[in-house]
Amino acid sequence: MAFALLDQIRSIFDGDPGVRKVADDPVLSAELLMLFRMILADGSISESEMETFRRICRESFSIPEESMDKVVDYLNDSGYETSGSQAMALFQDLDLERRKLLARHMAEIAKADRHLAENEVKLLRRTLDILGISPVDAVKPEG
Repeated sequence: MAFALLDQIRSIFDGDPGVRKVADDPVLSAELLMLFRMILADGSISESEMETFRRICRESFSIPEESMDKVVDYLNDSGYETSGSQAMALFQDLDLERRKLLARHMAEIAKADRHLAENEVKLLRRTLDILGISPVDAVKPEG
């Protein structure tokens, strides 16, 4: 209990740890922005897409659930300052596995509501082209 109180006090002075993690890592910020843009690509935000986004943030990037609302707010604020092209430029120099992971995460979000909208397909296709990733790599994890 004392540690939780200390963490709460520290977050008041230092800001939310999840937001700090995202803000301090331009590649992570760009990836989350691309995932968030995929959520918005069909013109609506479904609960299943948001749950998929939250799960990806927790499992792949270790962002605590209690930070998620603040991370989304941060992405909304910073998203206006970063274009999709700027975000994608950060990924071109990353290793192939990290680029494939972004593609798979985007495909997961697009499929989360069980409906692939035309704009989602276009965004994913354009992203795959920029990243030099095969569509097969976006839907089939290596293993």
